[in-house]
Amino acid sequence: MRAARLIRMVLLLQARHSMTAAELARELEVSERTVTRDAQALSEAGVPVYADRGRVGGYRLVGGYRTRLTGLARGEAEALFLSGVPGALREMGLEDTASAARLKVSAALLPSLRDAPRTAAQRFHLDAPAWFSEPTVPELLPAVADAVWDDRPILAHYRRGPEDADVERRLEPYGLVLKAGVWYLCARVPEHTGPGPFRVYRVDRFTSVQVSDHLAASGERFTRDADFDLPAFWEERAEEFARSILHAEVVVRLSAEGVRRLRYVVDPVSARDALSGGGEPDAQGRVTVTLAVESAEVAHTQLAALGPEAEVLAPPELRARFARDAQALGTLYRSSP
Repeated sequence: MRAARLIRMVLLLQARHSMTAAELARELEVSERTVTRDAQALSEAGVPVYADRGRVGGYRLVGGYRTRLTGLARGEAEALFLSGVPGALREMGLEDTASAARLKVSAALLPSLRDAPRTAAQRFHLDAPAWFSEPTVPELLPAVADAVWDDRPILAHYRRGPEDADVERRLEPYGLVLKAGVWYLCARVPEHTGPGPFRVYRVDRFTSVQVSDHLAASGERFTRDADFDLPAFWEERAEEFARSILHAEVVVRLSAEGVRRLRYVVDPVSARDALSGGGEPDAQGRVTVTLAVESAEVAHTQLAALGPEAEVLAPPELRARFARDAQALGTLYRSSP
């Protein structure tokens, strides 16, 4: 473990001009005292690690030192060939580039590791689209992906819904997210002066994407916000979106099986909030929870999947609808087929 950590420390310092003890500690997931001991161990082993004193000091490698400790272990080589999603790369127009990169990496591997691409591909495959839906590739996705890679601002026309008119937006495209077969663009709106200038757009709703003549001629690129974290931003916005559409509430009495299956039939955020606020099981072992839902109509469709494992207590009209369903089912199943 320590040997691997020391190699990581050298590679980090090789990739960056200087790092503080706190930065190294965060990257290596150790204490600053451990960083100090590791730096001393590297120095004693002949690696020229130098410590700059003072408030803005840190660790650095002296004299442009470069390590040759970049060989891949088998697990690392196999993980490398799992890092891409073939379908996603193809949709973004990067399949040929990724294929060339894989060939170059394969050629550089030790002979004993040359089978890493095949062994990884035969064991793991990521199929991003959701079940029971035909994935569609947005026509403008390659153009958007090019802008994301090059930090190029775009002039886009966007349609929020089938009946809406196009709106024009000048965007700084920060990142693409593939969620259940649907592509989303996370972008900053330069004209936006208030808090939260970042927005999310469905790529299949862009009707045109282009770099203006001025930008194309000048090769202008926008300056990325160094603090922007795409995974964290997406996680936050996804939860915000889930909560934003939950406008109604239903009170449900769940069996233990209903509690287990709830997160599979309603939004996971809603299920988590409801179960965290639930009380103790009653004499029948059922738990009563208040569930945030999009509407009573949607709740009827979702909770019907739980069958007798869920009893709707409120609102009264939804409970009455389930009672009618139960009566109709009883009549249907009492008769002979």
